[in-house]
Amino acid sequence: MSTMTEDSKAPTTKHVPVGWPPRNRREMTVKVLWIGVWLVFLKSPIEDLVGGAHGTLATAAGTAGLAAFVGSYLALVFRNMGRPFTPRFVISLLTVLGVLAPLLSYTLGGAWLGLFVYLSVACGATLPPRAAYWAIPGCALVLYLVGLHSDIRTARDLLLLNLLIGFAMTGVGHLVRTTIELRRARATVAQLAANEERLRLARDLHDLLGHSLSLITLKSELAGRMLPDHPDKAARQVADIEQVSRQALVDVREAVTGYRRPRLAAELAGAQVALTAAGVLAEVPADPDLTGIAEEAESTLAWTLREAVTNVVRHSGADRCLVQLLRRQTLDGPVLELTVEDNGSGGSGKGPGNGLTGLTERLEKVGGALEAGRIRHGFRLLARVPAPPVVAVVSGA
Repeated sequence: MSTMTEDSKAPTTKHVPVGWPPRNRREMTVKVLWIGVWLVFLKSPIEDLVGGAHGTLATAAGTAGLAAFVGSYLALVFRNMGRPFTPRFVISLLTVLGVLAPLLSYTLGGAWLGLFVYLSVACGATLPPRAAYWAIPGCALVLYLVGLHSDIRTARDLLLLNLLIGFAMTGVGHLVRTTIELRRARATVAQLAANEERLRLARDLHDLLGHSLSLITLKSELAGRMLPDHPDKAARQVADIEQVSRQALVDVREAVTGYRRPRLAAELAGAQVALTAAGVLAEVPADPDLTGIAEEAESTLAWTLREAVTNVVRHSGADRCLVQLLRRQTLDGPVLELTVEDNGSGGSGKGPGNGLTGLTERLEKVGGALEAGRIRHGFRLLARVPAPPVVAVVSGA
């Protein structure tokens, strides 16, 4: 007796999942049979109508009232099979049940007191817990009061059952709601994971292709200028273009499969080549000390260096570039600090682009930080990642 519905596709299981509407005839049959078991309390009212204990008018009125009661109850029970009813319509159906149960029991006799069980079930299954905790004892109280007039013994027999089954249905309703909320939360987590993967892929492709295509463009221009007078040098540039293109293809494939982790030493060597090819006088450390640096942090610094060098080559107009890699002690602890400083303009100056935004996100994930901006004679990018503390070696006497 679910109170909610789920819009997403139901899982393929052999049983009827909790909180899902039936998906085929078999599941519909299972739910109908399960709900039909609870219609056992209609046995007494039906026998009372068929037994001829009432006149023609009373029998007709009782039949119509019982049909309206059962129809309203089943509508509430099956309401999760399509679009759920609005709260106002649910309250309207509960009002119908709340009027018919005491009215029929009071006018037609104690055989109809079993209708209060359905009223209690409907309240427990459809009302919010706080409202149900008041409505179910209220149903039991009305049952007892009506029983004083019609059949106090039957009322006493049904009183405890009315309370137990009503509160049990509040538990079932809570279980169904919790199950649906967990399913929705799981779908949300899956969606967030997919979005994060798309963001990772976008960042990787931007960093990979931006650097590689810039280098290919530079070498193509060099080859074009060398072709008339220096075909041998132009041929070497074309060979470099082929090598860069092949490496770019490998990098893109690795990025798509999630295995791309650039190494900082390799990126430093590549930065030297790219800056030199662009006619930029470069000073790049050749043998960085990466002792104790986490692989993820090193990879992030490698991405940062690649993006920074690409910006120097493509946007800055610089003719000098200094790359430094130093360990420093800060208030937040020891860090490994990468600095890329040039004497260019720093780009268009219209705010951080996709590259710097992606680098900031990468560094934040590894506990690092990024600073980028114009300085007196150019532009500087500074990235920090956590580093292990330096352990001083003390020689014994």
